[in-house]
Amino acid sequence: MKENLKLGDDEFGQMLLVLSEPVTEKNHKDYKFLDYEMNEIADDIWAMPAFMAEDEDFSFFFIITKIDTGDTVVAFSEGTLENGQFGLSSPLPTGEGLNMLFTHKPERAQLVLKFLNDISKANEGEWRMIEEN
Repeated sequence: MKENLKLGDDEFGQMLLVLSEPVTEKNHKDYKFLDYEMNEIADDIWAMPAFMAEDEDFSFFFIITKIDTGDTVVAFSEGTLENGQFGLSSPLPTGEGLNMLFTHKPERAQLVLKFLNDISKANEGEWRMIEEN
């Protein structure tokens, strides 16, 4: 792994932010991003916009969920509109999602990365490299 990973790097796409505690009804307001707030969209799955604008076709969402290891992770999904129905794409790992956002909206990707780094610096999460099987 190279040192000083940055947005857009292939290796950055392999990064995953693992939260220390799951998001719950009690703490979800602690994870506000700009004017957005986490909403539970299914049991133990929380979502919040990372980028959304009325005049844009592209929208992007934080997804907080547990994975097979039992860890609670930050992932991302692209908003989709099909036959008038809004949906979310399959979740992407933190780094891969940030890289995708970076290709569409570099300034917003930097802001989202700062938000996630602040979570890490507050010891509420830790960055990990996804291990390949």
